[in-house]
Amino acid sequence: MKQPMGVILAGGQARRMGGGDKGLLPLGDGTILSHVIDRLEPQVAALVLNANGDPARFARLGLPVVGDSLDGFAGPLAGILAGLDFAAKQGCDHIVTAAADTPFFPCDLVPRLILAGEIEAAPIVLAATQDGMHPTFGLWPVALREDLRAALAGGLRKVVQWTESHGAAQAMFDDGGTPFFNVNTPDDLLRAEEMLRGGQ
Repeated sequence: MKQPMGVILAGGQARRMGGGDKGLLPLGDGTILSHVIDRLEPQVAALVLNANGDPARFARLGLPVVGDSLDGFAGPLAGILAGLDFAAKQGCDHIVTAAADTPFFPCDLVPRLILAGEIEAAPIVLAATQDGMHPTFGLWPVALREDLRAALAGGLRKVVQWTESHGAAQAMFDDGGTPFFNVNTPDDLLRAEEMLRGGQ
């Protein structure tokens, strides 16, 4: 498998944080999003940001920004489709997605997703821990983008419902800690600062 393209999913509405872009909130010496970029960029061939609205607010990141092709905030699957469409234009076979509000995900996320897919001979691989699946962290083939487009057009919105229909595998990340801790509330942001100071 060629090295996949990385797609950071930042298309949510952040209602529990009062709206706006959670990824641009300060964390340590940077932002939540800068920590996500620092972790994902070394693992992928290229990086793109999925976000809706005016892309100019992300200009300082120097990344391509692609919006959902569906109106009305259709959820993570719409962002995954946007990433797949962008990757197809760049000649990439696969993408790996990561959530823009999850700054401490594993630095070996991509190779472990790829390995799980090879072992299980599965087209899609989702990250998982003992707490359950983390479906915004996954390996997705560009070849399934039209199938996903049709599913979204038919009203499907739940990631796992679509992935199960394609026999998705799981890559287990049970190395301790909370690798997929995500920032949803102001209290979560305080906890993220504590985790960062603790060397997470």
